[in-house]
Amino acid sequence: MRPVVTTVGAVGAGIDPAQSPTVPIRPLRFRELLDEPFALIQAHIRPLAGLAGATLTLAVLGVLGITGLVSHLTDGSDAGTAWAVVLATAAFGWLSRLVLRGSTVALALADFAGARIGLRAGIRTAAHHGGPLVLAQIMFSLIGIGVLAVGSLLVITYPLALIWLSNLRARRFVTEPAIIGENAGYRQAVARSKDLVEGANWSIGGLWLTQRVLFAVLAVPAFGIPFFLSDFSGTHRWAFITLVVGGLLLVVTVAEIVEATSRVLCYIDRRCVREGLDIRIPGENR
Repeated sequence: MRPVVTTVGAVGAGIDPAQSPTVPIRPLRFRELLDEPFALIQAHIRPLAGLAGATLTLAVLGVLGITGLVSHLTDGSDAGTAWAVVLATAAFGWLSRLVLRGSTVALALADFAGARIGLRAGIRTAAHHGGPLVLAQIMFSLIGIGVLAVGSLLVITYPLALIWLSNLRARRFVTEPAIIGENAGYRQAVARSKDLVEGANWSIGGLWLTQRVLFAVLAVPAFGIPFFLSDFSGTHRWAFITLVVGGLLLVVTVAEIVEATSRVLCYIDRRCVREGLDIRIPGENR
């Protein structure tokens, strides 16, 4: 069993938490891995809502600001405005996921350690591990883009690419919890994730794919709202751009918070299975 470094959010066997964690520390079934993220979110609804609201607002304002600047420089060119919206939304969506993932993982890990930390503490913890988290996010994006680009060459290969990607995602699924919970560097955290996930690659990959389906279902009404509101606001360019960008980034925000809590649950689950984290030894003090 590898030792757990004592840091903010670290969870180790034999520790009596100040209060019971929201989700019991034990191996979890597949259905529980799907359901329990919402229990964690509900338990920390105030800091997570504040985090989501602030991140979403700043991201939307950032996209509109860059789009407005590009539109001004290109004399209102439709092509220039369209490319500015797409690229700015992608950039701010990526940054939003980075902030949301690190802060949410910190909050969830603290919960399992028997503590309730606020939004500022969660952000500070994530910022403390900023370097490895940024590297993890960059590799996360590059792997996804690379696999889907190869899979999209032929229509028939796209489903196979998704299955392949789900397996790759599963192997690195608990990298961020290892970074924050064990004060690990990026390479150490990736190796730790692959070690913990060994034997459960396909079940965690199935969890990842199932969540993608749920997020797609969530996206339908989120994208329907802008078109519904456009009946009242009209089809003016800036009003419509604001509604569409806001709807897209809202889906990204909610999906990332759910996925981040799932990563922590899988981290605890795999440590219980492989290291006996749920086994408490009387008199042991770690």
